[in-house]
Amino acid sequence: LLVGTGSELKPLPRELREALKLAGVFADPMNTGAAVRTFNVLLAEDRAVAAALIAVD
Repeated sequence: LLVGTGSELKPLPRELREALKLAGVFADPMNTGAAVRTFNVLLAEDRAVAAALIAVD
């Protein structure tokens, strides 16, 4: 799971990281621009990918 955190990289809250880990989901926080670019590359490679994105003004 790529997590776009807006214009700046922000860490995910500990509780969220733990819940995702228990569900078997690897979460990778990054700024939203990087998350979108990474999502497109992984999608083009036919890899399983999901993204949660915060809009950047």
